[in-house]
Amino acid sequence: MKYRQLLAALVALSLIAAACGSDSGDGDTASTSGSDTEDSGGGAASAGIDVDAILAADLDNCVDAPTGDSIQVGAVLDFSEAAGFVDIPGADVMPYVADLINCTGGIDGRPVEVNVREAGDDPALATQELIDWGAQFFVGPPFADATLPMAQAGGGEYAIFAAASTEPTLADAENNTFLVTFDDVGQSSASAQFAWDQGLTEAIIFTEGEGVPYSGVNPDAFIETFEGLGGTIISTQTYGWFVDTDFSSQANDVAGVADGDEVFFSAAANFQITALKAQLEGQGLEGITYMGTDAFDATGTLFDPEAEGFIHTPHAIVEPGSDLEAVLAGSGTLESDAPNFMPLYIDSMLLGIQGILDCGCDEPADIAEAVKNISGFPGTSGEITYAGTNGIPPKAVDIVQNSDGAYNVLGTIGG
Repeated sequence: MKYRQLLAALVALSLIAAACGSDSGDGDTASTSGSDTEDSGGGAASAGIDVDAILAADLDNCVDAPTGDSIQVGAVLDFSEAAGFVDIPGADVMPYVADLINCTGGIDGRPVEVNVREAGDDPALATQELIDWGAQFFVGPPFADATLPMAQAGGGEYAIFAAASTEPTLADAENNTFLVTFDDVGQSSASAQFAWDQGLTEAIIFTEGEGVPYSGVNPDAFIETFEGLGGTIISTQTYGWFVDTDFSSQANDVAGVADGDEVFFSAAANFQITALKAQLEGQGLEGITYMGTDAFDATGTLFDPEAEGFIHTPHAIVEPGSDLEAVLAGSGTLESDAPNFMPLYIDSMLLGIQGILDCGCDEPADIAEAVKNISGFPGTSGEITYAGTNGIPPKAVDIVQNSDGAYNVLGTIGG
């Protein structure tokens, strides 16, 4: 999502940038990657990562500490108002998961180390410092203005996982940059398919403008899919993303053409849609179905009684009582502003490690090449495949509805 504007405006918040398989949050994932059966990077193929065992590890009851050469994970993250709501807790959850891995004996007897640097004004410098430290791959922030300098600093040889990003143009497998979740086209196309499947044939769209990153690209994708299915867009309105809360003019226009049984779609923040909903209901439009994107997750939909019934596409579902929930609680990230984004940081680290296992190598370029061939990786945010893609995994997208402060899974599209 367009996180730089999102949290800059909210922390008055910032992507995640899938969804996520609806059954991935319970810790009952498979234990091997589909890529572990062949040598994809020049060395002997190894068994996949036992994700279940890592999530269930007890730091008070560890096996003997691993003694091999360490696997070194570099993370260049944005702690500013733009992305801090995801990158700051992301910086906490990854070292905690490394401790869990080491508690289970490491990876093939090798300990995992995570070194986090703040991107600040010079992500290239932070990247170079981590290269000098010995980083073998990177977890990066949601923005191209940080990820591109990171890639340049590493000469394009290091795999970089943009953990919380949904920006489709950021992924580039040729240059070893990867998304970890669905992109904007994926989440919004899935929303359109779900709406059509529910018998909703007319839609109201709020957009910041055709082609505008995130706030325009998401509505563009919804419109293309919805109309392709046979749906009709009865009203398209423009607005200021993360700024406008007075929609009286737009509400008047919508009231002139709507009956109140349409689907509404936008990539707007939760507080904007609750304000618009009140204004449309003031016009007598009581039965509209409100749908949005991962921005709802990032802007507090789950905790807002006014957002009851809102539908959107989260990156992961952290099931109560699951091992995944316990991991987030242990790392102090369960109570963060965006707990459903945390599995993306865990998966970013595990995917790089899986690349090392698959190639049986330690050289960054060979690891990155192996990552490109990963297929069916059992991530904590859902199954992840890069083989045959440009760095955007074709993840299943969960469609959830806010119901009494919890997410009710209505369906899953794709995957």
